[in-house]
Amino acid sequence: MTQTAHGVEFSQQLSETPKSAEERAAVLANPGFGDYFTDHTAVVDYKVDVAGEGGWQNARIEPYGPISLDPSAAVLHYGQEIFEGLKAYRHADGSVWTFRPEANAARLNKSARRLALPELPEEYFIGAIRELVQADQEWVPSGDGEALYLRPFMIATEAFLGVRAAREVSFRVIASPAGNYFGGELKPVSIWISREFARAGRGGTGAAKCGGNYAASLIAQQEAEANGCKQVLFLDHFNDDAVEELGGMNVFFVMKDGSLVTPALSGTILEGVTRMSVIQVAKDMGREVSERKITLVEWRDGVSSGEITEVFACGTAAVITPIGVLKDATEFIGSEDATAGETTMAIREQLLGIQTGKVEDTHGWLTRLV
Repeated sequence: MTQTAHGVEFSQQLSETPKSAEERAAVLANPGFGDYFTDHTAVVDYKVDVAGEGGWQNARIEPYGPISLDPSAAVLHYGQEIFEGLKAYRHADGSVWTFRPEANAARLNKSARRLALPELPEEYFIGAIRELVQADQEWVPSGDGEALYLRPFMIATEAFLGVRAAREVSFRVIASPAGNYFGGELKPVSIWISREFARAGRGGTGAAKCGGNYAASLIAQQEAEANGCKQVLFLDHFNDDAVEELGGMNVFFVMKDGSLVTPALSGTILEGVTRMSVIQVAKDMGREVSERKITLVEWRDGVSSGEITEVFACGTAAVITPIGVLKDATEFIGSEDATAGETTMAIREQLLGIQTGKVEDTHGWLTRLV
């Protein structure tokens, strides 16, 4: 069977052994985050022909399962890999929508250029998401704060050990029902300051969404968890300890005058889709938003003086999460008894309201999938 989405034909080979309604219901009762996966995956192949021309081909939906790779596949040796993250939300009328997929498609291609991977036309990106969600629409949860998390990714599959850009690549999308990222009631989280490790360097891959950035952050994340913190904060140690981002989230500060400040994109910070959406939502509320350098000293002094009234982190997985305490072995900024701030919650409710269809989408950010 072949279907057409966004002008791209996707063949369908549906699973002969999908999860039963009872198995699916058990998963959706407590989905967690990234623990379970739907019955299918979307795949598009890329190959360079003998004339040196590359092209995307064989767009398809197939059963979810292991990927067969040659041991010499480039992704296994040189880390030529990128990915994205977005969500599909079930609205009150049963329809399913996703949020700003065009922005994710554009960022995927920005990452592709940095990692010497082929750019993927937007119609393939959105088509793959639409086809997968339509095939697995019964996996989209409807509980408060729940969604179907979508993970598009691109890997170099060519069997070749020479150091050059791969000539064979696979783009795929998998899906996982997701609950609250940090679990349970929304409470301010504790953040650990990474003094020894950096997430990315100047001229590196910090502005790309690639696995190597996250692999480099894991040792610092382990240190954070060992000290009772949910996330780790990375600083630019060669730039007055300027605040960069968390292991997987951007940071915002709410100032006493009601304005917001977030670290300026410097090439070492990932431009989050949620980040750019928060900026627009805050401006819609009449708040001034500044993208500039903000240092650890300003964070410390601002909280102490009351100039900084709230701090929150944002990203696709958790949407918006208030930050209560920032600490390391000698530093302690904030309060463990902090509650989520009014501005943080107002922006969160507005953004979630748009995503879930409870608030009017005046920017055209939503794309219907089912």
